[in-house]
Amino acid sequence: MIFDTDIFIWVQRGNEKAARLMEKSTSDRYLSIQTYMELLQGAKNKAQHKYVKDFITSFGFIVLPLSENIGHRASIYIEEYALSSGMRSGDALIAATAVENNMPLVSSNAKHFRAIKDIKLKTFKP
Repeated sequence: MIFDTDIFIWVQRGNEKAARLMEKSTSDRYLSIQTYMELLQGAKNKAQHKYVKDFITSFGFIVLPLSENIGHRASIYIEEYALSSGMRSGDALIAATAVENNMPLVSSNAKHFRAIKDIKLKTFKP
C-alpha cells in the first residue's frame, strides 16, 4: 500500500487512527518519492528533517522512485484532469506511482484522486 502525504501529516498531528493504519500495514509500507519530498519540504528545520527521515526508516517504508512510465502517466493525468478536476502535479505523480506499481493508494484527500479511473483508492477518514 502506498501512503499519501496527508496520512503522514495525520500521524504527526497525533491522529491515533492514522498511526494504527500504518502499524497494521506491516509488510507493505510504501510512499512515492513525491510524498517523501513533500514531507521534507514541510519541515521547518533540520530537526524536523531528521524526524521525517528517521520515521520513514524506523517504520520500514520503501520510497518508490520516479520512472519514465510514472512521469508519462502523471503527464497524462495532468492533461486529462487539471482543467476538469484541478489535478495538481504532485498528486498526479503520487497517483501514477500507485498505478504503475499496481498498489492501492491510501489518502484522506479522495477528491484529489477521484477522477482517476484506474487507481485503487482507499479513503482514510480521520
